[in-house]
Amino acid sequence: MERAELGRRLGVGCLDGGPRNASVDESHQVRFMDRFREAVSAGGTVFVMDPSWGTMERERFAALTERPAANRNLQPAGSQSEIGDQESNTDRGWLCLPTGGSSGVLRLARHDQDTVAAAVRGCCGHFGVDRIDAVGVLPLNHVSGLMAWMRSALTGGRYVPCDWAEMEAGRWPQIASGNWFLSLVPTQLQRLLSRSDAIERLRRFRAVFVGGGPTWPDLLDRAAEARLPLSPGYGMTETAAMVAALRPEEFLAGRRGCGAALPHARLQVDPDGRIQIMAESLYRGYYPDWRDDAGFWPTEDLGQLDAHGSLQVLGRRDAVIISGGKKIDPAEIEAVLRATGQFADIAVVGVPDVEWGEAVVACYPAGMPSPDLASVERILTRDLAPYKRPKHYQPIPWPRNAQGKINRLAVTAAALATRRT
Repeated sequence: MERAELGRRLGVGCLDGGPRNASVDESHQVRFMDRFREAVSAGGTVFVMDPSWGTMERERFAALTERPAANRNLQPAGSQSEIGDQESNTDRGWLCLPTGGSSGVLRLARHDQDTVAAAVRGCCGHFGVDRIDAVGVLPLNHVSGLMAWMRSALTGGRYVPCDWAEMEAGRWPQIASGNWFLSLVPTQLQRLLSRSDAIERLRRFRAVFVGGGPTWPDLLDRAAEARLPLSPGYGMTETAAMVAALRPEEFLAGRRGCGAALPHARLQVDPDGRIQIMAESLYRGYYPDWRDDAGFWPTEDLGQLDAHGSLQVLGRRDAVIISGGKKIDPAEIEAVLRATGQFADIAVVGVPDVEWGEAVVACYPAGMPSPDLASVERILTRDLAPYKRPKHYQPIPWPRNAQGKINRLAVTAAALATRRT
């Protein structure tokens, strides 16, 4: 597929003038779609931004997009020079989506019409459909929300944007018959399960994708008891969303996990237990660089493949927190908290939470003067996106060793113990 064909399916007009870079910084779904079409029609690199970013994220974004393109020896074939600040091959790696990568630090994952189309084909093949109709409640600046729109656009299906607050309040869009799909994060699923009218509506979908973070066993059990066509999956920004998914019929038969790989992807687990991915939808690199796309790409997720070839995700190798489907770098939050001058020491960890998957908790030494949390919150509101702000602040016995290193396992254990008492 050429870039122009993707644009045509999105309803994009012809390029007017030379290629120009463009950014999309919009939270409202319909306005996002309009801005996205305009950005694609500009013909240059399209940067998707998150309107909830604070000062630090926006500074990081500016630093990334102002850097000159690097690693020319890793560029895809046919991209050998620049037009001003544009790369000459505007058909590859032109769609830059924000991600925490494997570290939680903001990066821009390069995609294009080929990686997006591969992900759509894989989804259709896995679920045995030729056309995908979708109700979209996830933000379009997040890969899961954007790919819901792309699946509909590339298959000639219907895409119905829906405000999450409206859906949670019971005001659902009217949909006709068809292969309707819905993508949710675990927190949203939990809230809908508390409403009988929502359960009945969820049963009408061909599949309800759930991902973006850990889905706890009790939530899955409740969904199964309600006979929901749930499809837990595994994917990330770098893979253009799902590369593995459990089909609803498997879920309702009692299977658990993230299911088998989609047709466009292959999964393996290395000797250290790390999940590795090879997929036609795999990103081209983190802007402004390119990725050497030979072989499997290693993630920081730990997992195993069961006897059915179904992926079981066991956790992460690093300290990244995943809360409400968002990757969060604890070091970034710690730096902002230290800068407030309110803490003698600080450590940010994720603890299991039934609503968010993991809750962000800021721990500080017990016995020290209490911080002015109102002042702290004013600074965090200015500098950090809402999902990065700690949900709890807890004084704990301070576990630094003789070398001055923090023991994060001990911090997490202390945070859990304090919350239980």
